[in-house]
Amino acid sequence: MAGSVGTVEMQTQVVTGPGGRKFWVEDAGASSGFPVLVHSGSPGSRRLFVPAADHAAGHGLRLISYDRPGYGDTPAKPGRSIADAADETRVIAALLGISRLAVWGYSGGGPYALACAALLPGLVVAGCVFASPAPFGAAGLDFCAGSPAAHRREVELFFSEPELAREQFRVGAGEVFAGLSTAAGWLDRWGDAAQTDPAHSIQMAHHLALVQRDSLGHSDQGWWDDWVANLCPWGFDPAEIGVPIQLWHGERDPAVSAAHGRWLAARIPGVEAHFPGTDDHASIEAAHQGQAYAWLSRRAAEDARRTVTGADAAGRSAEPGH
Repeated sequence: MAGSVGTVEMQTQVVTGPGGRKFWVEDAGASSGFPVLVHSGSPGSRRLFVPAADHAAGHGLRLISYDRPGYGDTPAKPGRSIADAADETRVIAALLGISRLAVWGYSGGGPYALACAALLPGLVVAGCVFASPAPFGAAGLDFCAGSPAAHRREVELFFSEPELAREQFRVGAGEVFAGLSTAAGWLDRWGDAAQTDPAHSIQMAHHLALVQRDSLGHSDQGWWDDWVANLCPWGFDPAEIGVPIQLWHGERDPAVSAAHGRWLAARIPGVEAHFPGTDDHASIEAAHQGQAYAWLSRRAAEDARRTVTGADAAGRSAEPGH
């Protein structure tokens, strides 16, 4: 299915991986653009925000996203880990004929993007993450610092009474869906901030409502599996990341404390970290998207130059006399 929206071509397709597992993938922009696999927030879906895809295309980038297991029409995979995203990304890239790409992750999608950066160094050239949580139980990090008391209780209940935690999560997900599956619900949630900037625009409200309908319309399983994966071992160490990473985390973030970003920044080798004092969880990505796209575009160009230089060197070494 394809359609022209804005200045980019948006295409949705189903790719089938090993064992017959199917993934719904959205692909935006020209095939000549450098691919950036977007790992959506939580709850999330493959739906790409059209202005973001347009903006990325202006930097020579092609955004791609997919429904993680349990979201949209992608079958659930209870017990999945954060690290599983690397296998999913590898499969999707292979089926789309992509040999090099960048990764992008916002909020709950941040850990999945970091997993790909750590575990797929031959495929991933760079990554950008915004408002990403750090691993639960990480030394030197209070996972719930700055969060409402209810969030700390949810975490405690997950470990002390898992069945009750699951039931309460289901009830909460239903309340979230009822309130945020329409654009009007988002505008009401934003209050005075509604329609004051790109992060709180009517277009963003319609997009986020669509994401809610995709991700929670038939089940909360994908969101629950994200929650479980984030509270369990990630399956990789951020210190293993060997590709360039740009990290953004607003100092005013009430949902994921900036302490998470600082923990990650202290452990990811060579990370370029930014902690804007005026940004919160909702604004951080929209406010700095252009800077991140420009940075990824430069990383892609550098990777292309290294690839060409390496191929030239290999060619010369194969010539007689070398």
